[in-house]
Order: sequence, then structure tokens, then C-alpha cells
Amino acid sequence: MRTGKLGCREDVIASLEKLLEIKPDKDDALYNEGNKLFRLEQYEEAIALYDQALKIQPDFSEAWYNRGEALFYLGRFEEAIASYDQALQFQPDDPATWNNRGIALGNLGRFEEAIASYDQALQFQPDNPDAWYNRGNALDELGRFEEVIASYDQALQFQPDKNEAWNNRGIALDKLGRLEEAIASYDQVLQIKPDLYQAWYNRGVALGNLGRWEEAIASFDQALQFQPGYYEAWNNRGVALGNLGRWEEAITSYDQALQFQPDLYQSWYNKACCYALQANIEQAIENLQQAIDLDPEESLRMAKTNSDFDKIRDSEPFRAMVVKLFEMKRISSGMAAQLLGTDRVSFLLNLHCYGAAMIDLEEEELLSDLENA
Repeated sequence: MRTGKLGCREDVIASLEKLLEIKPDKDDALYNEGNKLFRLEQYEEAIALYDQALKIQPDFSEAWYNRGEALFYLGRFEEAIASYDQALQFQPDDPATWNNRGIALGNLGRFEEAIASYDQALQFQPDNPDAWYNRGNALDELGRFEEVIASYDQALQFQPDKNEAWNNRGIALDKLGRLEEAIASYDQVLQIKPDLYQAWYNRGVALGNLGRWEEAIASFDQALQFQPGYYEAWNNRGVALGNLGRWEEAITSYDQALQFQPDLYQSWYNKACCYALQANIEQAIENLQQAIDLDPEESLRMAKTNSDFDKIRDSEPFRAMVVKLFEMKRISSGMAAQLLGTDRVSFLLNLHCYGAAMIDLEEEELLSDLENA
């Protein structure tokens, strides 16, 4: 928003009513009172006043711009863009309007158009770090990570302490597998803002991807110092501890994650892995069942090939869990076979050994499997 002074809403409305009685055709007065209401977050009322000002002066670009801002804050992005377009009709070289138009387009998922809008802003103000940063964010949504980094680099050229650009630059480098460079980018963030817990977390993830588990744990600990309820950090801290064979500490970390996010299936699944590796069959199955209940597709996809469960696949309790899932029609015979480390035909032929019936299995399907065995 441009111009305006914060005040009491009742005072604003009273002065506005008096103003309209005395000067009903004063567009700049209507505009200024609209700005006051905007600053009070009375966006609908502010829009009504901008509309009155624009009836008097249709080419009032600042009123069109601030009207667009009010609509933006109401989440009415299509209307906001239309207002920005009107402002640009009368002031086409305004970088702020082009920039904010790009943000509105981005919120609608129209990222190519958003980038074109940021390019217009940069044509008129090449040293605008916000436009370069926002352009990088839109490119990231499109997966164009090399261009993302180039845009963030431009933002940082003009604002070297823009910590969010350093952080997002690190994320883009991470996505390209350039992990050492990503860590260096996070280090830059943390020089500027040492308490930015997201950067500590991202740094920990990158270190983990390099297998530098001790350093990863130290980074997650820093993230948790500033944001104790950051359940993703607790979960990934557990992963790092697990990779060091520190199972009990890993389980404690997963429990902390679940304290803050009880439906985090990854932590239930990871706990199951820790217990399985210790041959604690009962706890492994209990936690794996929790993970499957929360996200069956992903949990089963991982469990069917995860060597962490190899020690317990042949156990009676694990087999009973798999057969029960099959009987409840929660998994296919193919998935059941993979979970048990066997083939589908062997699983079907041995169902009677597991104390289960061959439920709802098409005869033709079974015959085909047997013929191809």
C-alpha cells in the first residue's frame, strides 16, 4: 500500500462521513481515507472507498494499485490482478505493481505468467532484490533449478543479507545434488540469522545425504534449540542416529516427533525399522501397523523391500500380520508375497499353512499364476 496513517477505526469512519458531506467529489481524500482503513485491515471498506475515488478519477493509478493490494490480502487474486492491470494501464513502468502482480499470479499457480511479470518489474528496476527473489521462487515451482539459482544470485548481488534467498538457494542446490554448495549456502544464511531453524534443518538434511551423520545431528539439534516442536527435525535426527546404529536414541527422537505430530507415519515406520534391526518383533510389528494404518500405500511400498525387516519376515507374528492384512483385503496377494519375501504363487499355495482361507481370489487368476509358476 502507498501512503496512509494508522488510526482508530471509529475516528476514521467519523471523519470520513464528515468528509463526504463536505467534499463528496474529492478523490484524493477518498483515497487517503481508504488507505487508513487498509492499514486497519478493513479491506472491504477500503476497496469501497477506492472505488469511489476511481469513479471520480478513473486514471488514478495509485488507487488501482492499493485496491489490488486490498483484494490480494482478501485472497481474491484474480480481482487483484485486474486491479494491477488497470494501474499499469496508467503507469506501465511501475516495478512494484509488476512485482505484486507476479505474486498474485504465483498464488494462482500461473508461474510462467508470474515470471513474465517479474521480468517486467526488472526491466524498470534491474536492482530490485525482491523481484529477483520472487522470480526464483516461481522458477522453483517449475523445476528450473539452474535458473532458480541464477535468480537468487541476482537478488543477493543487490541485497547480500537477504537470508531467505540464501536459504532457498541452498534448497535448489540440494535438489540438483550439489550438496556441498547447498551447505555453504545454508552457512551464509546462518551467519546473517543464526536462529533461522529452517536453515539449520536444511543443512542437517544435506549433511545426512552426504552420510555425515554426526554433523547432521548437530545441525538438527540447533534447529530444535530454536524450534523445539519442529517434528521433521526430530524425525530426521532419528534417521541420522539410526544410521549410526544408536537405535535407542533414534527411537527417543522419533517419539519426540510423534509427541508433536502423532500421525507422522514416517516416525512410526522408522521406529519399526529400529525395533526390527534389534529383533524386537512385537514392537516392530506394532509400530509398522501404526504406519500402515496412517499411510498404507507408502508404508507398504517401503516395507516390502526394506532389508531392515529381513530378520523378522520369517517370524510367525510378522507372517500373521501380513495374512491378516490380506484377509481384510487391505493388501493384494502380490504385496503379501513381497512382504514375506516369497513369490505370489507360493504365498497362495501356503495360505492353508498360515491358517487362512483363499478369499475372493478369481479361479482364472489362480490358474494363470500356477501355470506360470
